[in-house]
Amino acid sequence: MTVLDEAPGEPTDARGRVAELHEIRAQALAGPGEKATAAQHAKGKLTARERIELLLDPGSFHEVEQLRRHRASGFGLEARKPYTDGVV
Repeated sequence: MTVLDEAPGEPTDARGRVAELHEIRAQALAGPGEKATAAQHAKGKLTARERIELLLDPGSFHEVEQLRRHRASGFGLEARKPYTDGVV
């Protein structure tokens, strides 16, 4: 049996952890937020995922490290660490 370090409020059973992972992946797929997406569209630009969808055949792109977060510490970035903020 493996003992995991548990933080308060985190699920302890496998189903709870899987549900948490599904929730995090949904956040990652949603992107940085509606405001950021709207700002990108207002500039006449598409999001990275929208550009990839236009360039590649459906089902041919497999995203790796979807839950990666940046490690930048300047310009106040240490407080904002959205998922999928690695290099695209």
